[in-house]
Amino acid sequence: MKILFLDQSGKPGGAELCLIDIAKPYQNNCLVGLFNGGSFKDLLEKNQIPVQVLTNKAIQVKKESSLTQGIASITQLAPLITKVVKIARNYDLIYANTQKALVVGAIASFFSRRLLVFHLHDILSPEHFSQTNRRIAVYCANRASLVIANSQASKKAFIEAGGKADKVEIVYNGFDPQTYINKESEIKQIRQQLELDDKFIVGHFSRLAPWKGQHILIEALAKCPPDVAVILVGDALFGEQDYVKQLHQQIDALQLQNRVKFLGFRHDIPLLMAACNLVAHTSTSPEPFGRVIVEAMLSGTPVVAAASGGAVELVEPGINGFLTTPGNPQELTEVINSCIQDKQKTAAIAQTARNSASQRFHVVNINQQIAQLLT
Repeated sequence: MKILFLDQSGKPGGAELCLIDIAKPYQNNCLVGLFNGGSFKDLLEKNQIPVQVLTNKAIQVKKESSLTQGIASITQLAPLITKVVKIARNYDLIYANTQKALVVGAIASFFSRRLLVFHLHDILSPEHFSQTNRRIAVYCANRASLVIANSQASKKAFIEAGGKADKVEIVYNGFDPQTYINKESEIKQIRQQLELDDKFIVGHFSRLAPWKGQHILIEALAKCPPDVAVILVGDALFGEQDYVKQLHQQIDALQLQNRVKFLGFRHDIPLLMAACNLVAHTSTSPEPFGRVIVEAMLSGTPVVAAASGGAVELVEPGINGFLTTPGNPQELTEVINSCIQDKQKTAAIAQTARNSASQRFHVVNINQQIAQLLT
């Protein structure tokens, strides 16, 4: 089977990392078409996956765009759609991996007479998307032959937004457990490099954005013992520099300057996670899936997650992790303190999580599920 994958991003977010794993088995019979150049293209090439940047013109429509802006974007997309139609005729199906890719893919599917598959990585709710964007996404997705949702939460929101239930199948993200095995010497070394080798490190791994809740973790940190430190791994991506300034102001006000480190975007995520004593997921809005949660599990590091969206499908409290009420720093403080006080129980929870996640989310098993759905 020959597949034309489409993705709007030039930067490697969760959906893009997932796409790399999905495309690998088809690397001799596929092409990934991007609507933007950037580091994601480099990652695809590194994994020997054929890739082509189809346009260098930014698509202006955003998650909060109005109907007028949405219609205007269609005319803007005309040259891109024409190019995709021409390419698609050399493939058996179009696999749209993001919302903008879905719109282009749906139109190209009609004109090229190729099957359309949509991989839904988002929760189509008012918190995340305007009514116009939800309507467009659902309209296009309902014309696909298959919608792959990355969680029960994503599927539920899709159906509530008007999506056809009989088109949706749930397939969680896949991971290679070997990627998350690190040597003790390397873990010790990175802790020393961070100058935190004598600290209880709580790691937060995501882009810096209000709904990702880094401010919740900082507020929780203020009530933790002085030997607790936080590393924030990630950066502002979509004009969220004001939020970064707010985080620095919050840290200054709480006098936590020596206990919080901003590490920016990093490529050594598995090692950094293994160096942490706890990984915190603090999203204030429902997360579609929560890759960070599974990555922490595979790294052998205990994880605490905000109990909403896909996170509740991944974490069983007290069994393979901890859950807190979204936006509640006090509960987060309590979890951090309990992990410090009962290290044996915490270590057992982390080991249980690693064992179960290695089976449940193994990339080979996930790719088998997708291959069966595509045939």
